[in-house]
Amino acid sequence: MNAQQLTASRRDKDAFMKDHPQSPLSPEQQAAFDGLPYYDYNPALDLTVRVDSVEGEHEIAIETSSGDVRRYERYGRFTFTVDNQTVTLTIYEAPHGYFLPFADANAGVETYGGGRYLEPEELPGGLFHVDFNQAYNPFCAYSDGWSCPIPPAENRLAVAIRAGEKLPQGKWMEVE
Repeated sequence: MNAQQLTASRRDKDAFMKDHPQSPLSPEQQAAFDGLPYYDYNPALDLTVRVDSVEGEHEIAIETSSGDVRRYERYGRFTFTVDNQTVTLTIYEAPHGYFLPFADANAGVETYGGGRYLEPEELPGGLFHVDFNQAYNPFCAYSDGWSCPIPPAENRLAVAIRAGEKLPQGKWMEVE
C-alpha cells in the first residue's frame, strides 16, 4: 500500500469510527470524534518477509484484556531490522486468517499499552506482506467493554515501531 492508498484507508477508518453502528465508540464518543492519530507513512516498515516454521509447541494460549484465554496456532516467525536492531515476531493462525499482535517500545507512551494488531497477507513461496503502516489498535483501546488478545512475550519488542495507529487521544476519549 502506498502513501496515497494508506491515506484513503485511514479516511475510511475514521468515517467508520465516527458514523458506523458497529464502531467501538459510544454514541457520545462518536459525536465528539475528530479522527485517530497516526504515524506518517513509513515505507521502511512495509515489508515482504520470509516466514520460517515454528519448531516445538504450536498451540499458544493468549490472555485477553478481560482475563479470558484464547488459543491460537503459531504459524511461523519472521525476522526484520528496525532502527538498526534485528527483531523477530510470531504470526499466528486464527479462524479468520493470520494474526500478528505485537507491542513495541512505545506501548503506553505513543502507542496503545495493550499492543496493536496486523493481519499479514500470505504471498507465494513462504513469503508474507507485513505492513506496519496498517497496524491498528484493538477495540479495547477505546472502551472497557471489549475482550482483546494481549500480545504474548514473544511478540513484545524492545524497539519502537513508528508506523500505524498511535495512542488514541482527544476530547472524544474523555467522553463517557
